[in-house]
Amino acid sequence: MFKFLIILFNFLFPLILSSLSLTWAEDKIQIKDIRYYELSQGLRVVIETSGVTEFIKGELKNPERLFFDIKNATLNKEIKKEYLVNDPIVNKIRIGQFDINTVRIVFDLKKSGYEFKIIQLEDPFRIVIDIYSQGSLKSSKNLEEKETKITLKRKIVIDPGHGGKDPGAIGPSGLKEKDVTLDIALKVREILKTDPSFEIILTRDKDIFIPLNERTEIANRVGADLFISIHANASPNSYARGIETYILNWTDDEEAIRVAARENAISIKKMKQLKGELGFMLASLEREAKRDSSVRLAGYVHNSMTGSLKNSFLRHDNGVKQALFYVLVGAQMPSCLLEVSYISNPEEERLLNQESYRMEIAQSIVDGIKNYFLKTEQIKKVKYTKNNSTTNKVNIKKVKNTRQKANL
Repeated sequence: MFKFLIILFNFLFPLILSSLSLTWAEDKIQIKDIRYYELSQGLRVVIETSGVTEFIKGELKNPERLFFDIKNATLNKEIKKEYLVNDPIVNKIRIGQFDINTVRIVFDLKKSGYEFKIIQLEDPFRIVIDIYSQGSLKSSKNLEEKETKITLKRKIVIDPGHGGKDPGAIGPSGLKEKDVTLDIALKVREILKTDPSFEIILTRDKDIFIPLNERTEIANRVGADLFISIHANASPNSYARGIETYILNWTDDEEAIRVAARENAISIKKMKQLKGELGFMLASLEREAKRDSSVRLAGYVHNSMTGSLKNSFLRHDNGVKQALFYVLVGAQMPSCLLEVSYISNPEEERLLNQESYRMEIAQSIVDGIKNYFLKTEQIKKVKYTKNNSTTNKVNIKKVKNTRQKANL
């Protein structure tokens, strides 16, 4: 009996340890990505995280370095560990797993005279670090004004549905969905390109075919903040009309299943079969793909479209819905799919064929995007100036004794 217990223990212990390790890992904040931009007077570094973080800052001499230790964090293994910046203040940025609980980001500096600010942003989570030459910010009052007015460049990926060999839905007079969606997307880019706080990326800017899965891969690859897929609806009922907006989730609503089946280019029967096959995946996606943020995004864009277009063209509001759209599966950022009008309805096809109506749709999408950031972004500010904290000096001393651990 004792021998049996020993064998059982030897078998179960690794499984228990593995389970505990997985639970431990899930509790940690992941450092997902890092990128940087040149400012007029300095450098901005954006560190994407999976949640709100705690960190301490410190400084090292000979050579001059500024570092931040992000607590209870793990580093995405795919992140590049070193960036040669070579601007007037920062020579190099390095990031690494300093110890089992700490990710360290280090700035190799060219001089000791510098100032910096830190801002934490949510939706999505990130840390923003600005480094300036000392004295470039003339007064604390000006510094506060600059912080409150600070704008972070947002990457928006707009996905014009269909394209190339896939025309999408075709209206009674021959208008193709792929042409309507591309024109609206190009107009969205044209409107937003004048705003320095946004960077707009299209999954396609011409009439080419892109598989559904590659569209969100484009957004993930560029580290997009939002992903919006633009479509025009269709129905066997030529009287069907209006605007509806979708987020990714399963639904039992027959009309939503029909719309998703059409956009996914599969049968309604196959769509219904997917419920059992993808239930577990959707539970994971709901946690990982920022479902709550997607709901808010869909709401702001939808309200902007229905409010604007209803005033101008008396459009019908079909509401915000949920369905399993392949094009949204895999998005690592807030995302939604827009059905801007029914191309199968003769009246709405006529409107979609008008330049003014497509511009109205594009402007309403832009307004919705701006409302999303304006009303949901919560900014947490932590202001630092060089050598302003006794606590920081203690942390610096402690780190000096252990900094060789990760060669940072």
